[in-house]
Amino acid sequence: MSGLRFKAIFESQKRVPLPIEEIGRRSEFFASNVFNEDKMLQHLTKDALASVKGAIDSGTKIERKIADQVAEAMKGWAIHKGATHYTHWFQPLTGTTAEKHDAFFDLLPEGKALEKFGGGQLVQQEPDASSFPHGGIRNTFEARGYTAWDPTSPAFVYGTTLCIPTIFVAYTGEALDNKAPLLRALLAVDDAATAVAKYFDKNVSKVNATLGWEQEYFLIDKSLAMSRPDIVMTGRTLIGQTAAKGQQLDDHYFGVIPSRVLSFMRHLEVECTKLGIPVKTRHNEVAPNQFELAPIFEEANLAVDHNLLLMDVMEKVAEKHHMKVLFHEKPFAGINGSGKHNNWSLSTDTGVNLLSPGSTPMKNLQFLTFFVNTIKAVDTYEELLRSSIASASNDYRLGANEAPPAIISIFIGKQLSSVLDELEGVSKGKLSPEEKTELKLNVVGKIPEIMLDNTDRNRTSPFAFTGNKFEMRGVGSKTNCAKPMTVLNTIVAKQLKAFKEEVDLLVDNKNLKKDEAIFNVLREYIKTSKRIRFDGDGYSSDWEKEAVKRKLSNNKNTPDALQVLVKKESLDLFRSMNVMSEVEVRARQEVELEAYIMHVQIEGRVFNELIYSYVIPSVVEYQNRLIKNVRGLKEIYGASYQKKAKGQLVLIEEISGHLEYLKEKTDAMVEERKKANIMTDTHTKAYAYCDRVKPYFEVIRYHCDKLERLVDDQLWPLTKYRELLFVK
Repeated sequence: MSGLRFKAIFESQKRVPLPIEEIGRRSEFFASNVFNEDKMLQHLTKDALASVKGAIDSGTKIERKIADQVAEAMKGWAIHKGATHYTHWFQPLTGTTAEKHDAFFDLLPEGKALEKFGGGQLVQQEPDASSFPHGGIRNTFEARGYTAWDPTSPAFVYGTTLCIPTIFVAYTGEALDNKAPLLRALLAVDDAATAVAKYFDKNVSKVNATLGWEQEYFLIDKSLAMSRPDIVMTGRTLIGQTAAKGQQLDDHYFGVIPSRVLSFMRHLEVECTKLGIPVKTRHNEVAPNQFELAPIFEEANLAVDHNLLLMDVMEKVAEKHHMKVLFHEKPFAGINGSGKHNNWSLSTDTGVNLLSPGSTPMKNLQFLTFFVNTIKAVDTYEELLRSSIASASNDYRLGANEAPPAIISIFIGKQLSSVLDELEGVSKGKLSPEEKTELKLNVVGKIPEIMLDNTDRNRTSPFAFTGNKFEMRGVGSKTNCAKPMTVLNTIVAKQLKAFKEEVDLLVDNKNLKKDEAIFNVLREYIKTSKRIRFDGDGYSSDWEKEAVKRKLSNNKNTPDALQVLVKKESLDLFRSMNVMSEVEVRARQEVELEAYIMHVQIEGRVFNELIYSYVIPSVVEYQNRLIKNVRGLKEIYGASYQKKAKGQLVLIEEISGHLEYLKEKTDAMVEERKKANIMTDTHTKAYAYCDRVKPYFEVIRYHCDKLERLVDDQLWPLTKYRELLFVK
């Protein structure tokens, strides 16, 4: 066994659960490190509080004088919490977060020191933006980028730093982050959904998109992780023979949480609670060493911020427990990968979930309105929704019998399907009193009863209705939720806006009553969006054939999936809803393609290192031992040695065959990578990596994994799956 591997296993076996201090009920210290409304009530003047709440509720501008008051109060509170620095916390197009810390410390002209933090520093800053992805929006030498305070997401103290959530824009005004487009999409869906909700309740003045994410992840011992160059460099194991026992017994799913992991989880929950992240659920997932964490639903912008913060907190807490969190969608072959299911809904400021049925036919008609419009939106823009979850790492997971396929479809269950079928059969135009009664009482009125006995969930569906929300299941475990949430809220906003225009037209020009007009429009939507509804097995080959007949897209890789971004329909959508300009959309496609290229490129380089620096030397050493053994037998037995050494000779031949193919395919992969690297067009280069470089990965892995089975365990240099995957 290699020295590094032996040391890693030895260190991992010494680990014991790290005790954490019990500090009382979580409700008593929830959001203790967050400058939320409760803290503002204590520290702000009445005018300052009203101004900040106005900015949060209706987007009104905060005057500089008020900003100074807020900054002073925020600084005093943060210093009391132990903060020494502040930072604008933003979401560049890297997919993670970024921060630049500045001390509160400053000097007066006469040399006296003081803690300083003013409204100007709170509201806007200018970090060096030259090295962040921008997709061609700026020249490399143009470093200016501005971060601007987002008061809808409260500031928080993290360690010794006051973190202020912000957007990030270029000098020319284009968004360089994931947060700004999300905020615009949320504003669009608020405007459109509020206008439609007023059909049913005039008191509605705001609609919030809500999000509840479910974060799946793997947890392994840090020493074992550091012994694997592929995990360190790519976040996943590029090679590795599957363990004899994986997930086939289903004994890990919802099983007893290992003691070390439970210690980590309890510590994590304490830190999350202080930061206002309302984590609620924890459990073992399907694969060994795989776990899940889920919070209570929140407003979508805050939920996105909390998920990004959570992933950072998880890594820091894991470090203290001598563990490493893996967010890669497919860190291990042969067992399930990880996703981040996005549970989405719409709720009004009157406390109503618009995707939940009510106690009256009118409330159920409201439910049907938002339910059917969401289905219609997904049907119209299914390819765009697929693009929002595209990444090099998620390509390994989608459709792999553990995640939804790349074909976007909607599951609503047989009972709700029957309701839509009945609505589809409604006669066009004015309804007779009898037809209205039949619809409202016998069809719409029965929806609450149907929901009580809701059809079983379909885990193969990419977009499933689950009682009072839609669950977007294809989102990758390390994806920033802002990307799919921006697309989903934009397409729903666009659809609701079109719906209201059609209903108002029928009411004004066809002399139909409001409920008749709504039924008529919904009826047409049910007909025209029928192709997107599918309740069967999304993994089956029959579904792929059926999807072709239905003219649904099936973009199985990231370069294909990203092409839709620059189609006229997509550019018109984002522009018309004021979510992104054409420049911003095209820049994002460029950034995503560049990220895809770099991820595959890095994996190719690591493959080369693994093969030549680890696998081949250990294989040759073992082969030399076998050859030496055969020579010894020949000395003893003479001409009859072949009979005595038959097993060794077969083994030598088998090893030689795999070694030959391994070197040949690795060298061929390197040559294809060299060809791709000199390409200047991003699209062409992405396809070169996808079609000509990446296919070698599985071939190389196949021969490596075969050799791992053949080579003496004491000589194999890399920590094995059976050693990585079973934390105690």
